[in-house]
Amino acid sequence: QALEQPRQRILIADAVGLGKTLACGVLLTELIRRGRGKRILVLAVKSMLTQFQKEMWSRFPIPLVRLASVGINKVRSRIPTNHNPFYYYDRAIISIDTLKQDSEYRTHLENAYWDIIVIDEAHNVAERGTGSSQRARLAKLLSDRSDTLIMLSATPHDGRAKSFASLMNMLDPTAIADPDNYGPEDIKGLFIRRFKKDIQDQGKTAFKQREIRTAYCAASPVEEEVFDAFSQLHFSTLDRRKGAEQLFKTTLEKALFSSPAACLETIRNRIKRLSKETDPAILEDVNSLTDFAAQVETITQQHFSKYQKLLSVIRDRNDGFGWTGKATDDRLVIFTERIETLKFLQNNLPRDIGLKDTAVAVLYGTMSDVEQQQVVEDFGKEESPIRLLIASDVASEGINLHYLSHRLIHFDIPWSLMVFQQRNGRVDRYGQEKTPYLFYLVNRSENPKIKGDMRILELLIEKDEEAVRNIG
Repeated sequence: QALEQPRQRILIADAVGLGKTLACGVLLTELIRRGRGKRILVLAVKSMLTQFQKEMWSRFPIPLVRLASVGINKVRSRIPTNHNPFYYYDRAIISIDTLKQDSEYRTHLENAYWDIIVIDEAHNVAERGTGSSQRARLAKLLSDRSDTLIMLSATPHDGRAKSFASLMNMLDPTAIADPDNYGPEDIKGLFIRRFKKDIQDQGKTAFKQREIRTAYCAASPVEEEVFDAFSQLHFSTLDRRKGAEQLFKTTLEKALFSSPAACLETIRNRIKRLSKETDPAILEDVNSLTDFAAQVETITQQHFSKYQKLLSVIRDRNDGFGWTGKATDDRLVIFTERIETLKFLQNNLPRDIGLKDTAVAVLYGTMSDVEQQQVVEDFGKEESPIRLLIASDVASEGINLHYLSHRLIHFDIPWSLMVFQQRNGRVDRYGQEKTPYLFYLVNRSENPKIKGDMRILELLIEKDEEAVRNIG
């Protein structure tokens, strides 16, 4: 499909785990053979740099120099100041977040040109809302710096017509005249999307039927008291803008659903901000938050029902996995929404399930690209001591975790269907030889408000399962 076009500009949007990276490698190889791939630039998220680089080199082989911001600065120190650092290497892979700083690299990027540009996890560069993000501006700038543009994403459409239109218009600026109103005929030839069912006949033993279980965590009496206190919480002057108080309460509630530690962190951050205010009326809200924090602190580890259920799911063969962490080829992945929750699990889980500290690795967004890549690499090595990976959603995109792992626990339920698909695709993907086990931990409360809001998360789980049944 791509080679039929005068310029190879395509979004490869196959479902999670179907080999988009390899499809990209096949296309790159063919273009190189045709003399149209001398200069190649690949943009990827930090956690994917090593994996993408390895796939290109070991399977094709296409050598890509991995450049972090430190690497680019080294290049700049070796060349005259008026020379462009992006001409130093013909084939490079760079983090989107390294390049997105407008002021630092914009002039060099505007004056560089490549034969092929690849944007991995391309949904990250779609335009959303009223203003463009730095990532979207970077992608738009680069989209006309190359004849060939290859985008990769398993979740390219977030339900907003304009957002997806922005990706299509990067591929072909004339494709969509009205971003709010277009159909498949407008973007024909610009993308390809296949699901497991579409390629099942090409790999009959390649896909195992996933097993999904939901573990309900009945709130402890202490948690119920905190939920009741939250329902009655009201802020008088916290934020006078219409709807802002409700927005903060929603943020607070999501943090509370994640863990007491995450909730306390959210409260502390807000009190810190309020302490800079001069309005004496603010003191009333500070007192309310301080009192609520004291109540949240009463949810100790023993009273934290979701954590106790997690221990049961990991250790108990009847209730969950009966996982010991002794086997070198049986590793566990746990996803959280909040960094404070991740740190709580990192500090407590090893002791409570009998693992050494060296057997637990963490992965989150503020880690450097080098640190993230090292964790992903170590998790995939059988000789590595790592048995358990606790990750935020930075690990939900692209990376292969299925070689030594087929069990995944959602400690926090994501509030996005796209994240469901991305997370589960870390272990449920092409080449997984064991049945993928996906476990959701869901809070349960008798408080009417909490019960209603929790129902939203249960519906998201049901929608994800329904989507898998409907379209593979």
